Amino acid sequence: MNTKEIINSYPNYIMNTYGRQSIVLSHGKGTRAFDLDGNEYLDLFAGIAVNNLGHSHPNIVNAIKDQAEKMIHCSNVYYTPQQLELAELLAKISPNDEVFYQNSGAEANEGAIKLARKFTGKGEIISANNSFHGRTIATITATGQPKYSKDYKPLPEGFIHVPFGDLKAIKDAINDNTAAVLLEAIQGEGGVNIPPENYLKEVENICKEKDVLFILDEVQTGFGRCGKMFASEIFNLNPDITTVAKGIAGGFPMGAILANHEIAKAFIPGDHGSTFGGSPLACATAIASINTILDENLLENSKNLGEYFKNKLLELKEQYDVIVDVRGYGLMIGLELSIEGASIVDEARKNGFLINCTADKVLRFVPPLIITKIEIDRFIIGLNKIFSKF
Repeated sequence: MNTKEIINSYPNYIMNTYGRQSIVLSHGKGTRAFDLDGNEYLDLFAGIAVNNLGHSHPNIVNAIKDQAEKMIHCSNVYYTPQQLELAELLAKISPNDEVFYQNSGAEANEGAIKLARKFTGKGEIISANNSFHGRTIATITATGQPKYSKDYKPLPEGFIHVPFGDLKAIKDAINDNTAAVLLEAIQGEGGVNIPPENYLKEVENICKEKDVLFILDEVQTGFGRCGKMFASEIFNLNPDITTVAKGIAGGFPMGAILANHEIAKAFIPGDHGSTFGGSPLACATAIASINTILDENLLENSKNLGEYFKNKLLELKEQYDVIVDVRGYGLMIGLELSIEGASIVDEARKNGFLINCTADKVLRFVPPLIITKIEIDRFIIGLNKIFSKF
């Protein structure tokens, strides 16, 4: 089938839940993606901050091949060496001690909510306006954007939303039934919103003072995305629970709850489960992905090229009034506009660049951590041409 036939056939068989771009991607290599018509794109979206090593990195491909020849899946009623090896690695690089494997960020946040309620015996979860924590019924309720939950009432009880960055609002919202405060390190879907200085650390301190758990959602910010392995390092945080997914396995579906020993022990056999969570294939792929990030110095690349990228965007801001703000850490950067960004995304695609707009007016750049300065320069030249039209 050709591009037109595939696009036209989608509505007959696939539920219409995404605003798709009018290309059919066929394969990718490194920072590049290719469509069915042979067009090449510099991918600065990376599957929504998932493909941290780009497309088809040889270490990921080889890990999948090698493990698939041995065992793809087995039940969690058995032990596997891959689960332990990855758990030890995660305990070494993260602020937490133990892991529960899942398949996505939404599942990780759902599980973290369950763990917090089980450990504390309390029911309420405080989260922030403009947050995004997933698309299950519980996580869209935790998400502080009514557009995601308005059509799915009745929603679960026990979720309170407060303004992001407002410490007084957190203090006022905490009560005798508060189990946890759940916050993103940086609000991704909400517009790449950076927390005010010391805000997250103060939230952590308030939680300790009030005997409330602090859950840090690092689904989008983890695994080198922000120039450190986890954004908790940037903000000097020690969360009770961390949720991760996206970049953990180089594109292979995986998520996890990370928790400190005392809290993790609240789960006992039968309390939580996942048929596919922590399969040998997923764990082997995650091990390869994390080790590649460490071995190839991609944390430093994310930090340095993120600063370079941001400075180049700031230069564009000086030229164009349509650019309101440039913000981010590492290779998670938001470019806020005074106009809606959909037309910029379309123009970028036509010029060979895959980017994304979130919160209507924020262009989000989350390229693979292997991106080069030459590729960033090429994109900046292209973006300059696009803005000159507006």
